[in-house]
Amino acid sequence: MAPPLIQLKDIRLTFGGTPLLSGVELSVSSGERVCLIGRNGSGKSTLLKIAAGLVEPDGGSRFVQPGATIRYLPQEPDFGDHKTTLAYVEAGLGPGDDHYQARYLVEQLGLSGDEDPVHVSGGEARRAALARVLAPSPDILLLDEPTNHLDLPTIEWLEGELASRRCALVIISHDRRFLSNLSRSTAWLDRGQIRQIDRGFSAFEAWRDEVLAEEERDQHKLDRKIVNEEHWLRYGVSGRRKRNVKRLGNLHALRDQRRNYRGATGNANLAAAEADKSGKLVIEAKNISKAYGDRKIVEGFSIRVQRGDRIGIVGPNGAGKTTLVHLLIGNDPPDSGSLRLGANIEMATLDQHRESLDPKSTLAEAMTGGRGDHVIVGDKPRHVIGYMKDFLFAQEQRGTPLEALSGGERGRLMLARALAKPSNLLVLDEPTNDLDLETLDVLEEMLGDYEGTVILISHDRDFLDRVVTSVIVPEGNGRWIEYAGGYTDMLAQRGEDLSREAPKAPATVEEKKEAKAAAPSAAPKRRLNFNEKHALDTLPKTIAKLQAEIAKQQKLLDDPDLYAKDRKKFDAASAAMAKAQEELSAAEDRWLELEVLREEIEQA
Repeated sequence: MAPPLIQLKDIRLTFGGTPLLSGVELSVSSGERVCLIGRNGSGKSTLLKIAAGLVEPDGGSRFVQPGATIRYLPQEPDFGDHKTTLAYVEAGLGPGDDHYQARYLVEQLGLSGDEDPVHVSGGEARRAALARVLAPSPDILLLDEPTNHLDLPTIEWLEGELASRRCALVIISHDRRFLSNLSRSTAWLDRGQIRQIDRGFSAFEAWRDEVLAEEERDQHKLDRKIVNEEHWLRYGVSGRRKRNVKRLGNLHALRDQRRNYRGATGNANLAAAEADKSGKLVIEAKNISKAYGDRKIVEGFSIRVQRGDRIGIVGPNGAGKTTLVHLLIGNDPPDSGSLRLGANIEMATLDQHRESLDPKSTLAEAMTGGRGDHVIVGDKPRHVIGYMKDFLFAQEQRGTPLEALSGGERGRLMLARALAKPSNLLVLDEPTNDLDLETLDVLEEMLGDYEGTVILISHDRDFLDRVVTSVIVPEGNGRWIEYAGGYTDMLAQRGEDLSREAPKAPATVEEKKEAKAAAPSAAPKRRLNFNEKHALDTLPKTIAKLQAEIAKQQKLLDDPDLYAKDRKKFDAASAAMAKAQEELSAAEDRWLELEVLREEIEQA
């Protein structure tokens, strides 16, 4: 095995009362690609800073191979006194590094190099920081949320760039697809310690579930053992004093072990407060257009959004995704075309830029709007402490100022505020930012169970595949096209990535043949999205209920005298049976369609 480039041994660090890191071990060799996984607040970013030499632990050792170069990408880059983004990037070069590489990467990442760091956006700051750590071609790259604030074309470019490099990688990210495509081993930071497997992120979730299930079984055995020991001490043979004393000591040790056990952190309890159903038609846009000066943002776009649709909007930063959403929900009038909103629309939006939050206000004030100790969830008051716990906030954080919250905590707070409002239309702008993987899972389940309509902007490809039923993509010059299915389905239909402006047909017959032959290998593998999986799980129960309803109505109609005795009851039973038969037929057709699709995917 190759000697480690960097090695952390018995790393210990405590903030407050509970140890953040207790005996952490991490070793990274040349060319190794490690994804560092853990809940928000588990210490991932702190551990990466220790590996980079920026934070001194309370105990343990850090070894770096002599001559090895390390570059660390922080979540929030510090531009210092640099006057331009290029100057900031070039300041990260070492002796002998190529300045041309710095300019090349700045241009590849869509920057001119002349931007003033004081006025750059979050996405531009992230691009400059990436160029700074990539330009020296270091031996080890430590990347903390490298995809934050990046659009999909840049994320896909970054994937290709990192995949082509020989350096070792340690990556923290909430982007499942990014981790699956790049990682070869997984380090799971859980309750202050690291467990590691020599498999990439795609194997992590199944492995984690096995580990937690085994841990739960071990705790159950420990509880049983404590009960048995207590029973023996109470009712055992009292004459064997020495043995009794020894077993009493063992019992105390078992109790200490149980008392010191830190159970796994629970999952967030996300639930949207739902209003009454909207009309079947939610939004109808016909040939709407919007331009700013000579720049066309939306040109001749039409769509019909039905109740229950889940629509994802993707595209490069600056393409006009937010403008399109504002047009569709009526916040911004189109220059031309018509827009009609359906009946009984109750909308809740996620304020992604957090402009409405006062950083000096407390968590409880942000939850309640500064009105007492209760949050109005739907139409019912809930005590702020209970609602905070649903979103994984501790009771002690009630008075914490918002400026002290982590990115993940701010993300959960914004979700808590948005989901408290009764709605049948959810409009979410980058809802996955800074959320850990477990909270993402719960958010996906919540959106799957939500009976209303969802419109969301996201750069998370895996999240889009699991949640949405269609994807709207910019094709250049203000044109937007809706594709059925998730992000992967869109790519399969569109045939290319989002970095180009519009679909282009091959110019010659030979090119068409080559494109057709290459398409199966180029297109990502189709898989069931979240809604399809949910339907496969729930449709058998729905079918059974409908069959029971049909049998119930048939039993009533089997009475030959029912029509003469009670005409209304006969008509009601007939109508109910006809409706159930129609719904049963549709459910069986859908289930069969999904089963065939599942089998095709498994055999592919």
